[in-house]
Amino acid sequence: MPQNYNPNLKKYSQSLRKNMTKEERHLWYDFLKTLPLTINRQKSIGPYILDFYCAKTKTGIELDGSQHFESSGIQSDKERDQYFKELGIQILRYSNLDINKNFDAVCEDIARKLGVIK
Repeated sequence: MPQNYNPNLKKYSQSLRKNMTKEERHLWYDFLKTLPLTINRQKSIGPYILDFYCAKTKTGIELDGSQHFESSGIQSDKERDQYFKELGIQILRYSNLDINKNFDAVCEDIARKLGVIK
């Protein structure tokens, strides 16, 4: 079992996988699933669950809805990002609006940061 695995989050992460947001489904089925890297959905690491995670590149991908732009959400994201930084995990954040309006640009940015394209 990985050192940062949290069995208490297993059922919740499974539920999140079954009930992805439309933006998560779009990114997963129309892009991430097609990459030549293994990407996990709703991956629990420590006390948190990442929307998507690539272990090979130690990269988490988070899609942010409106709650992430409120003061409590901003503070919570800062704490999460610091936790992952201490583990050597890079977090890529995109808003749901970016997914809906700039999908190709988001995909190109992710591919570049994962090293799939240069």
